[in-house]
Amino acid sequence: METKERERIKQNIEKHGCHLIMVMEDDYLPAFVHTIGLFEKYGHPELICFGLKKEVASEILNDAAEMIAEGQSFTPDQSYDDFLKEHPMRFLPADKSYYEFYFGYASRYYGHDDYPVLQMVWPDKASLFPWQAGFVPDLKFKQPLLDRNTDFMFYEERNVMAYTTKQVLEGAPILYVNHDDEDGAWQFHHSNNPDLKDAKAVALESITKLDPSVNKLHFLPYGGKAWRKTPQDRWEF
Repeated sequence: METKERERIKQNIEKHGCHLIMVMEDDYLPAFVHTIGLFEKYGHPELICFGLKKEVASEILNDAAEMIAEGQSFTPDQSYDDFLKEHPMRFLPADKSYYEFYFGYASRYYGHDDYPVLQMVWPDKASLFPWQAGFVPDLKFKQPLLDRNTDFMFYEERNVMAYTTKQVLEGAPILYVNHDDEDGAWQFHHSNNPDLKDAKAVALESITKLDPSVNKLHFLPYGGKAWRKTPQDRWEF
């Protein structure tokens, strides 16, 4: 992280209690906002909120920062009515497996990932949370739950159809991945020019079981492509 950027973050932490990182949504990925500095200044976990308009999420996080400055501490074992009118919010502890995808700025600022994070989770209009029966299905992937599903990080259901080849199913490494921009279909191949006669349709979860490293591509937007020379190499985009 450049010195000027680090200094700007430090100034915001000193003045406002935290610095906010805002990431806009696209046609596949949800928007999110997270803090930097709550842990440094107050010893409180950083906070992240998905799926709300950036203005709303920013206001909620700033309100939370003010409450933390006044001595409030948020925990995963209760609901809080302080943020959304007539709807409680809950907090979940984020698993570190997700840090590299959502907290890169915070990790660069701190120089490590040894800091806690709580995810602020909002309910639907019936005050149901994503893990409860009856939660609105269309909202499910607006806020991925960062305390679970580390074996399957994708924004789709585990049984959604994906495409591969018999060579991959027989043990060939996955070296090329495509997220189709027309129908959103995922493709996982050993070659960048697979033969259609070898195509196979499988559940997306079965691909993550064959090669858990493809979870690192769960954020690949529609039309995105990734490749690597060997399974030991980092994915390129």
